[in-house]
Amino acid sequence: MQKIFTAIMIIGLASSCGKGFLEVSPIDQKTVEDFYKTPQDAMEALVAAYSVLNQDGYGNILLTTEIASDNCFGGGGNGDGGMRQWDRFENYNDHNSAAWKKYYVGIYRANVFLQQIDNVDFGNDADTKKRLIAEAHFLRAYYYFDLVRMFGNVPLITEPLEPGNYNVPQANPEEVYKLIAEDLKLAANDLSDRKYADIPPAEQGRATRWAAKALLGRVFLYYTGYYNKPDIAGVFTKADAIAAIDDVINNSGHSLVEKYFNLWRASAEAGGYAGQNNQEAVFAIQYTYQGLKNWDQNNGNRIQVMIGIRSQVLLPYYKGWGAATVNPKLWDAYQAGDTRKSATIISIQDEGLAGSYVVGDQYQYTGYFIKKNTPLNDKKPEDLGGDFQIDNYDNDVVIRFADVLLMGAELNLGTDAGKAQGYYDRVRDRAFGDQLHRKTLTAGAAGLQLIMDERRFELALEGHRYWDLLRQGMTVAKAALDNTSTNPVFNVAFRTETQGLFAIPQTQIGLSNGSLTQNDGWN
Repeated sequence: MQKIFTAIMIIGLASSCGKGFLEVSPIDQKTVEDFYKTPQDAMEALVAAYSVLNQDGYGNILLTTEIASDNCFGGGGNGDGGMRQWDRFENYNDHNSAAWKKYYVGIYRANVFLQQIDNVDFGNDADTKKRLIAEAHFLRAYYYFDLVRMFGNVPLITEPLEPGNYNVPQANPEEVYKLIAEDLKLAANDLSDRKYADIPPAEQGRATRWAAKALLGRVFLYYTGYYNKPDIAGVFTKADAIAAIDDVINNSGHSLVEKYFNLWRASAEAGGYAGQNNQEAVFAIQYTYQGLKNWDQNNGNRIQVMIGIRSQVLLPYYKGWGAATVNPKLWDAYQAGDTRKSATIISIQDEGLAGSYVVGDQYQYTGYFIKKNTPLNDKKPEDLGGDFQIDNYDNDVVIRFADVLLMGAELNLGTDAGKAQGYYDRVRDRAFGDQLHRKTLTAGAAGLQLIMDERRFELALEGHRYWDLLRQGMTVAKAALDNTSTNPVFNVAFRTETQGLFAIPQTQIGLSNGSLTQNDGWN
């Protein structure tokens, strides 16, 4: 762990990202001792904490968990090893180290900010100070939630570590979730409550009150489901979760884009793309091509090249590395008339690409690739001076309003059937373009299953499925995740002894001098 924290004692490493509030000067040569004087200093330090969101590739939780879910296989090339291990629940070459480091870098930067912010002279502008502090709490909670979901037993660090104090023991997950809930409650209280339409374009991507409340709902549902608890450590109850989600639905100004397929460039009808920060994006990670081939920057969406069709251009799509090939079971599970099917998945056969597609060294070829955010030939970063490997620039919408509606339906299912039904219907009506495909929610297991099914199709390939399975229990998870095929490369056996947690990087265990122990099932 020492390498994680000593390597980032310089608070900079935030570089100009060319997108709204991320447009600040690099501060990679400024130290804590001569920084934190002016509000601009504080803003640059906060951007340093935000910038960790952009660190992608093997450290991206979306790619990791889509491969681990029943939505996708590992894919990639025949010589690629790491990605398929997430699919098969095997420990391989320390392949979770990028995620571990990423999240602790983000936590460190948020902690430094919170420790030093009182040294900044804000004059009479107390509101700006309060808002920036709230954003730092949001970011720390965001990073910890991803970290604790992935690894379960993680060190809880709430201030910058001092030399000689790097070997922090693992905390009880309840302690971590308690901090997450407290951070998000503070953020929800102090963040901007402006409605979506009132947010200036330059501030898109910053945390809002609505993002904090939506994330609180997500954390509540996951923690209480996975750990079978009634609330989050006594600090956030189901009633609190219902109130938070209802507030987002009713007061945020966010809403559904009219047509599902217009949410993504690759599936949008001509002229219909809803845009990067449309009204459905409650919280989105901002990307740009303006790294312009600089591998030391993390401005571009590196997941896009990883999921693109491997090593070939099949119009309108652009080339990529062929990771996370889609399981045909997902394609086949969509109901006839559901517009989400073709908006979510590229079908080589159904899109008339079979005659020109070449399998080549594509591993685990299924005939299906991720369409959401796949790179497009007419939007390739080379045309803007970038590199297709690192400079793709579609945002990652990590909290979408449709998800909030389905969380609302789930939370209200046993207490307000009418409200739950209304939220559920809004999502399903858009998917089919009519009200003829509605299903009636009933309290209990049957109604919950309908909501989970809807989440599967509505949020497919956006990084939610694996967590939705785990919070329903290991029996449900194993039934979905196991895969048997006549071709052994597609055989998957979920190991319940892991409880769905990932392997803690062995390098970190080695550096910890015994303070870290490996999760069950990974020794």
